[in-house]
Amino acid sequence: MDFYANEGKAVTIEAGGKTYARHAVETHFVQVGESYIDLIEKYVKPLYQPGDILSSSEKVIALCQGRVVTEDECKPGFWATLLSRFVHQTSAGPGMGLPIKMQFAINVCGLGKVIWAAVCAGVGKIFGKHGVFYEMLGEEVSGLDGFYGEDIPEYEHMGVRVPRDPDKVCDEVYEKTGVVMMIVDANDLNVELLGKGQQLKGYTKDQLLGLIRDNPAGQDRQLTPFVLIREVKE
Repeated sequence: MDFYANEGKAVTIEAGGKTYARHAVETHFVQVGESYIDLIEKYVKPLYQPGDILSSSEKVIALCQGRVVTEDECKPGFWATLLSRFVHQTSAGPGMGLPIKMQFAINVCGLGKVIWAAVCAGVGKIFGKHGVFYEMLGEEVSGLDGFYGEDIPEYEHMGVRVPRDPDKVCDEVYEKTGVVMMIVDANDLNVELLGKGQQLKGYTKDQLLGLIRDNPAGQDRQLTPFVLIREVKE
């Protein structure tokens, strides 16, 4: 098969002294409530070979699980509007700089914890340390996507949360499809491993992230939530 890379991305990558090819698997625009098993059966299984690893976007799994939040659930109050003004902006998007996302953080973590995290983040910036706010509030807050339609208009009025039980999802996928999978939260600034199947226990977190450290799935509207990874044999 011919491996395909999104624009600006490379097909191959060196990791752990080996060379791997990555194929960005294009799908339709996945809607809330679809089956990730059906998606993998349709788009991945025809390409998959034993020994391959599938990297899945956390967003597509969360959408299938119905892990979304609406604007009505996150109407920004006074504190969300105020605190969002002090958030450090990155090229990955506005993040908690959006009042609606800050309100989500308050809803999930409580106002007191969010204010304390904001204070600690301010102190951290003085010493050149960024990311304190998200570290203190956890992946439920840092992993919230959506409420931002510049890249994907369909997500302008909807937030997508982190998937539920990502390790169990990977194990279910292997049980029902035979595909070995990991679930990642990736953008062009950072990649995080959220879950992996038991078949990948021999790999460390850093080894797995090294396979996708350049975010081959892309960050815009590529419609490639799955990346098939295969070692290149000499």
